[in-house]
Amino acid sequence: MNPFEQRPAKVDDGIMDWATLYPQPYDKQTVDPYTKIRVILMNGIEVEAAIFKHQFHRNCQNNDLRRELALSRRIEQQQQKRINWLKPIDETVVETAVGYEHVAVDLTAWLALNEPDPYVKQALDFALLEDFDHLYRFANLLDLDEQIPAELLVKSYVDITPGRPTIAEHRHPFDSVKYPADFSTASNRTKLNALIIVAAEQQTMNFYMNLGPFYYNDLGRQLYQEIAMIEEQHVTHYGSLLDPTCTWLENLLLHEYMECYLYYSFYQDEMDPHIKRIWEMHFEQEVAHLHKAAELLARYENKQWQQVIPGGHFPKLLQFHDTRDYVRQILGQQITLTANREGYVNIEDLPPHHEYFFYQNRINHDIDAIPSHVVIERHQQQYGNDYRSEFRDHPVEVLRDRTRDNTNIARIPEGRYAMV
Repeated sequence: MNPFEQRPAKVDDGIMDWATLYPQPYDKQTVDPYTKIRVILMNGIEVEAAIFKHQFHRNCQNNDLRRELALSRRIEQQQQKRINWLKPIDETVVETAVGYEHVAVDLTAWLALNEPDPYVKQALDFALLEDFDHLYRFANLLDLDEQIPAELLVKSYVDITPGRPTIAEHRHPFDSVKYPADFSTASNRTKLNALIIVAAEQQTMNFYMNLGPFYYNDLGRQLYQEIAMIEEQHVTHYGSLLDPTCTWLENLLLHEYMECYLYYSFYQDEMDPHIKRIWEMHFEQEVAHLHKAAELLARYENKQWQQVIPGGHFPKLLQFHDTRDYVRQILGQQITLTANREGYVNIEDLPPHHEYFFYQNRINHDIDAIPSHVVIERHQQQYGNDYRSEFRDHPVEVLRDRTRDNTNIARIPEGRYAMV
């Protein structure tokens, strides 16, 4: 599929009326988990589209161009509202959080499995283990507060078990800044992967920072607050991979191409007929936006779309599937990695004066005040062990103990355990 070869409609043909805009929500009891995570991801993609176009608008002096941005942005906003309102009224904030982390795990794993650039793949693998742990923490909160096993929501599509412990993820801001990819030589696959993961993590950050205070008890509010801070790190981490030399109009074209790619991918796999029609309609709208972006790039920068997206054909379509074996593999190989400026090292290899330990001492000096630890401890106190859903034993032996939350691994070098 090459969206540049499709015949586009007029952009303003995409404006929807209220009856179209307000969809029938999915049933949280029967929805397929992959349908739900497609909805969550596409909501984040459309939020990114709107934010990006607002920033472009604020950094552009040409009102003719700004009017074109305003038109397509209005339709992006309608798409976002239509998708976000697929969420049913009876789905709680913490049930939704479990869905967000399911997206983070399976999406990141799929992108890493299909990423040709080793540096970008390592960035994906690194944060994958952290979102995997967030899923485990929110699942314990869900079981503790609402007595709902998260496996009812994610089925057997993803394991719920510790990743790199959230307490170990709090790093100095300097270590979240990575090298950007060179989009002039990068594959279309790498460009798409970078844009997709930034939008997905940004939406998770926004969700936690805005909805977290609405949780109904202090521990839940504290857990959202803590994990929202890690999502800030992840957005910086992944945002670093984007090429800062791309012009605003080149970025516009790339954003529209990404949206076309995802809507087309999800249209192929969607089993819910109502939502499948939404993906199809939005794909057609985005084809119009893509062609308009190509036209604007030619008009204002005298560049052809082929200079930004060579060939234009979609790479392998994004298809959610079971990634549990891959996640287990990365857990076994990289659990003790931490960030060190633009690179990654084993926690054992960080010098004692490193900023990581300074930052940890500032915010995590009182272990009993760390929400991600307390939620597991509370579950263990109430039920005798933590909540898990695993299809095999944990690949990291020291994380198999269900009666004790490990706050040392990946945070404190083994030689210093006795000092803690």
